[in-house]
Amino acid sequence: MGNLPPLRLLTAFAEFARAGSMREAALRLNVTQPAVTQALKTLEDYVQVPLVDRSTKPARLTPAGQQLAEATRDGLSLITMTIEDLRIRNTRKHKHITVACTLGMATHWLLPRLPDFYAGNPDIYVNVQAPPREMPRLMPGIDVILRYGREAWMDGMTVKLFQERICPVGRPALVDRLFTHDIDLAEAPLIHVRRPDGSDRWENWADYLAATGRQPPRKPGEIFDNYVHAVQAALDGRGLILGWRSITSQLVADGTLVPWPAGDHDPGTAYYATRSGAEPSGTVTCFFDWLRTMAEKAGF
Repeated sequence: MGNLPPLRLLTAFAEFARAGSMREAALRLNVTQPAVTQALKTLEDYVQVPLVDRSTKPARLTPAGQQLAEATRDGLSLITMTIEDLRIRNTRKHKHITVACTLGMATHWLLPRLPDFYAGNPDIYVNVQAPPREMPRLMPGIDVILRYGREAWMDGMTVKLFQERICPVGRPALVDRLFTHDIDLAEAPLIHVRRPDGSDRWENWADYLAATGRQPPRKPGEIFDNYVHAVQAALDGRGLILGWRSITSQLVADGTLVPWPAGDHDPGTAYYATRSGAEPSGTVTCFFDWLRTMAEKAGF
């Protein structure tokens, strides 16, 4: 761990990336603006790469800075969630369950449905962890994991929640403009999500276009390290994303995003819930049953 810069430098950098200005970052950190400026310069010296483009006003992140900002945000978020989980486990008298899943699944599928679980189980606290850039796995302290793929998972008791489907989606005005000008997907502005190193689990644009008999993408497009940031870029109207119905179905249902006509595709994948193979507690069984009920209610 000796190659990590001091935490105070990463914290200052994360606040600057979040706030978009030295002044606002200083206010949030309750320090002076020169202190933030010096912290960023020190961090740049440490990594030996320019992280902030100071030729613009306001200063903004360089491509390298954006990459480090995403990693820092994910890492600090995971540390915060873990510390909070430890505190809760030590002080809370209510029953407790920890669930791990991807950031996209947590943000767009699980968290919006948790109020339904709490309504029926007010004495159970659910801690959701979203490990950055990797498939969640069972480990001490994790009671249930939600995973996407084709595997018959063998590391615990697993149930299939729902079959997944994908379809390109984007802002209504963007999709309408592309169709009006007869621009196909290969020429459209596409938003990509970088797959974890060595993983072919997540279908990307090249996979989708090949599977549906379309031409490969001919433009680079924006690339993000996680699906949540990619969704936000699509909401900003910057391009099309591959929409997983488990994540983007509500945005499509309310008209915020619209699907590409005749673009629906079944990649043969599904979402699964896994718990330890040992005899589960009543709390875990209750949550497991609720997950299946939610998947059925969603029509999946």
